[in-house]
Amino acid sequence: MKMRMLGNSGLKVSELCFGTMTFGGDGYWGSIGKQNQNDANILVGIALDHGINFFDTADIYSWGKSEEMLGKALGIRRKDIILATKVRGKMSDQPNDVGLSRHHIIEGCNASLKRLGTDYIDLYQVHNWDHLTPIEETIEALNDLVRWGKVRYIGCSNYSGWQLMKALATSEKYNQSKFITIQSYYSLVNRELEHEIVPACLDQGMGILIWSPLAGGFLTGKYRRGQVRPANARRSNAEENFLQFDEERGFNIVEELDKIGKENKATVSQAALNYLLRKSAVSSVVVGVRTSDQLKDIVKTSDWEMTSDDVKRLDEISKPPRIYPYWMQDFMRGER
Repeated sequence: MKMRMLGNSGLKVSELCFGTMTFGGDGYWGSIGKQNQNDANILVGIALDHGINFFDTADIYSWGKSEEMLGKALGIRRKDIILATKVRGKMSDQPNDVGLSRHHIIEGCNASLKRLGTDYIDLYQVHNWDHLTPIEETIEALNDLVRWGKVRYIGCSNYSGWQLMKALATSEKYNQSKFITIQSYYSLVNRELEHEIVPACLDQGMGILIWSPLAGGFLTGKYRRGQVRPANARRSNAEENFLQFDEERGFNIVEELDKIGKENKATVSQAALNYLLRKSAVSSVVVGVRTSDQLKDIVKTSDWEMTSDDVKRLDEISKPPRIYPYWMQDFMRGER
């Protein structure tokens, strides 16, 4: 398993990060996966044995159960890995048990530490923007957690470009800890991240962690043009199909991934992940699985590297529309 630097920190993480949203399966999370503790133990063991040292979870996943299961599955090997979790989501009916206030961040961190069975979190991420809490309050609370030794690095998730830069500017203004990563949705069928987040991260030295790199399973190859959709799959259920993209265009991308995969004796999934790993701003790709066979296939992504020509082929077939003001900037660039 290849290692990469986590943003501009001195921390090394595996280029594939094991995501545990499938652990537990309570309520809504049951549509993602329903793995019990024994399943979690097996999957974490396979990940560790294949060199993955980066694990990602969140307090909101099955309302804490994912964190509990991951902590138990890691056991004494916790010290050998980089552990990431998140805070922001609604954890109960209590009015202050949600958001990014100082109250919720500190209480949420303490609760996560207890569930994970550890005394520190390597990467603590805010799960989304909070329109009700001043960013100064959020950054100060996160900075205190770092000072107290409960958290070592901080990151954000699902931020827009202006939100990311406002947070970084606030940290710089008050000489407080800065986000070193952003966890965002990015895949061959949704490349909108390239408009603002990717350039901002390259400019600021931040690392990108990618969630749903296979677009909810669409880029595994199990969905094909003109074929019956697999039963019990997320994109086969309209209520669970929240990732929006042009499927006809997506089928073209899958067909190209299939060709590249076969040329490299690899699978469609491996090719889709390999493409993202060729992008310079990416620190790690978060992968979630339902079975051990899926995980054993995905870890082989690190065994080969897509050529620059293959990347260009996929860049062209998946190119997102150039939106304003970027097309205008492209036009004006010719004046210099």
